Amino acid sequence: MTSVESGSFWQRSRSKIHDEILIKKLLLSHDPDGRRLDSETLLSAAQNIMFYATASEEVSEKPQDANLKSHINIELTPSQEPVVHTIYKIAHEMLCKCPGKEDLHRRTMALFDFLGNYRWDEKVALVLAALATSYGEFCLIMQLRPHVPLAVSLGNFKQVPTNISMLKPQLKALRLLFKTMVDLAKCIIEFEGLPIVYVGPDIENLAAMKSEIYITAYWILRSTLACSSQITNLTALKPEQLLSMDYRLSSIHSHLRQLVNAFRQQTEAKLQQKLVSLFKQSHVDNEEVLQMLFALKDELPLKDCSAETKLGVSELKGKVVLLLVSKPDLLPLEQLFFLVHQTYDHPKRNMVQGSYAIIWVPISVPQTWTDAEEKWFNFLSNSIPFYSVRQPWSLNSAVINFMSQEWKYEDEATMVVLDSAGTVTNLNGLDMAFIWGSEAYPFSVSRENELWDGEHWTMQLMSNEIHPILTQWVAEGRNICIYGSENVDWIREFSAKMKEIKDAGVQLEMIYVGKNNTNDHVKDILITITREIHSNLLSFTEIQLFWLRLESMRRSKTRLGYTDSTDHILAEVLALLYNSDDKGWAAFGKGMTTDIVRVQGGDIIQCLNLFGQWGENVAELEFIGALRTVLEPPLLDGPCNHTEVVPYSEGLIIGSIVCQKCKRLMKKFTTYQ
Repeated sequence: MTSVESGSFWQRSRSKIHDEILIKKLLLSHDPDGRRLDSETLLSAAQNIMFYATASEEVSEKPQDANLKSHINIELTPSQEPVVHTIYKIAHEMLCKCPGKEDLHRRTMALFDFLGNYRWDEKVALVLAALATSYGEFCLIMQLRPHVPLAVSLGNFKQVPTNISMLKPQLKALRLLFKTMVDLAKCIIEFEGLPIVYVGPDIENLAAMKSEIYITAYWILRSTLACSSQITNLTALKPEQLLSMDYRLSSIHSHLRQLVNAFRQQTEAKLQQKLVSLFKQSHVDNEEVLQMLFALKDELPLKDCSAETKLGVSELKGKVVLLLVSKPDLLPLEQLFFLVHQTYDHPKRNMVQGSYAIIWVPISVPQTWTDAEEKWFNFLSNSIPFYSVRQPWSLNSAVINFMSQEWKYEDEATMVVLDSAGTVTNLNGLDMAFIWGSEAYPFSVSRENELWDGEHWTMQLMSNEIHPILTQWVAEGRNICIYGSENVDWIREFSAKMKEIKDAGVQLEMIYVGKNNTNDHVKDILITITREIHSNLLSFTEIQLFWLRLESMRRSKTRLGYTDSTDHILAEVLALLYNSDDKGWAAFGKGMTTDIVRVQGGDIIQCLNLFGQWGENVAELEFIGALRTVLEPPLLDGPCNHTEVVPYSEGLIIGSIVCQKCKRLMKKFTTYQ
C-alpha cells in the first residue's frame, strides 16, 4: 500500500468512525412520541415563502418545480401547541449568533434535542420552515422599506441594508442552497413515507439506508443554522461560504436520491405483491385491507365529507365498502347528482341505513396532481355525502398500480365493492347503483344476478327514479309513450297523430327522450316541443339520465355474460341505444305491466293513420293490446290454445295480455308450484 493509498484509507476510516459516533448521538436524541405532522405540506409552505421572498430581485417567473399553493393548511396531531409556535421557537434558537465550527455542531445537536419528539422528515421540514420564516420576514422589510414607514423604522432598528441590489450574490447563493436543502428534505420525506413496516423487514441494506438519512438530516440542520445566524447581516456573509455548503449538500443529494429511488422501487414492488396476496386471503373484517390501501402513511386517511371530520379505517369495520375510483373530476355533474340520489336519497335507503359506505378514491393521471385538480377535489369532496380519501395525492403508487392492474381501473369511473370481510365481491357496482339504487345492497355480483332474475322489461325498469311524476304515473298504471328522434318534422307529425288519439278519449302520457348521445340539437328540439307541441316532463338533464340507465343496463348485462339473442331485456335495451331509424321510434307501455310495444318511426305513423279501424278494440283490449293487433297481425284465423307463463315477482302487475299467435285477449289463471 502506497503512502497516498494509506492516507486515503485512514481518512475514510476516520470519516466512518466519526459518522458512527454522530449517528449514536443522534439516535439518543430521537424519541418520537406519536405526534404527526404533514411534512410535505409544511415543506411546500417553506418553498412558497422563499420563492416570494426572492421573487422581486432574483426570480422573474415561477420556476417549473415550484409548488405554490393558494391555500395550505398544516396541522400537528395530537398536540396542544400549534405548528407555528414550534416554528417560531426554532427560528428564535437559530437566529442566536454563536460563531465557531464546534459551537455550530453543539447548537445542531441541541436543535436535535429540541426536536426529539418528531420524526426525521418532520425535523428537517420544521427547521427549513423556520429558516424560510425568518428570511421571509427579513425580505419583507427590505421590499416594503421604500413604501411603508413602519418598514423603515423596523429596518433601521434591525440594521437592514437599504440597498438590496448589493446583496444579489448572497441572495442567489442562499436561494441555491435552500433549493438543495429542500431536495434533500424531499428525499428524507419520501423515504420516511415508504411503507417499510407493512412490507416486512427483509429489505436489503435498510440499516445502512437509515444511517444515510440520519447523517443527511444532521447536515440540513447544521446548514440552516449556519445560514440563519447570518440573516440579519447578509453583507458579512460571503457567497463563497454558501456555495461551498451547497456543493457539499449537492454531493450528498446525488448519492441519496439514487438510494431512495432504489428503495422506493423495491418497497413498492413488495407492497404490490403483498396487496395481491392480501386480497386472495380470507379475513375476519375489512380493517387490514383498508389499512393497506389507505393508511400506510396516515392514521386518519379518510374524511367524512358531510361532517368535515377526519376518519380512521376502523370506522368502516363491519360495513360493505364501495370504493368509487375515478379521475379528480369524478363524474359528469348530472351523473353525480343521480348517484347521490340513488345511494343516499333512494326510497329504500332506510332499509339498509348504515350498512354500507362509499369512499371516493380520486386518482390523477399522471400521478402528479395539479393545483387545479386539488382545488376541484376540495370543492367536490366538501359537497358530496360520501367519504373520501383525505389526501389522494399521497396515495402510494403501488396502491394505484394495484387498482389499475388487478381492478382494471383505467379512465372510466368504477365502483369496487368490498364486503364486510374485505373481499372483493364486484369489480364495478356503479351500474347497479344507477339501475337499482340502495335496493342493490350489498352490490355483489350474486346480488346483481339475483336482481336481474326478478326483472322484466317494464316502464318501471326503463325509467325508474328519473322523475318523481313519471314514477307516479307508472305506479298508477297509466298508458305511457316514450319516444325519441332528432327529426323535427317526424316529431310534429307523430305528435299530431297522437293528439287525435288522445282527443278520442284514450288516456296517454307522452315523453320525449331524444336519442342516445344527447347533444345541443336535442336541447333545441326540446325547446321546440315545449313551445309548439306539448309540455315535456323531462328536462335535458333527466333525458341524459334516461340514457345513462339504459347504458348501465347494457354494461351490467354484458358483464354478466348475457346476449341479446337469449335475453329479452338486453335485446330491447340495445334496440333503443343503437336505433338507426332516421325518423325515430316510440315505446308504449302501461304502468308496471310487461306489455310494452316498441315501434320504428315509419311504422308507427302508418299504424296511427289506421286508428279509425282498430280504435274500436281499445275498450276490450286496452290501448296497448289494440295497438299490438295492428302491428303484429294474427298468425291464426281463430282462437288458439297457446299458453304463456309469467313468473311472479314482487311489485309486478300483470295487465291484459294479448296472445302472440291469434292476437286475442288471453284468459288469466294463477298457478302454484
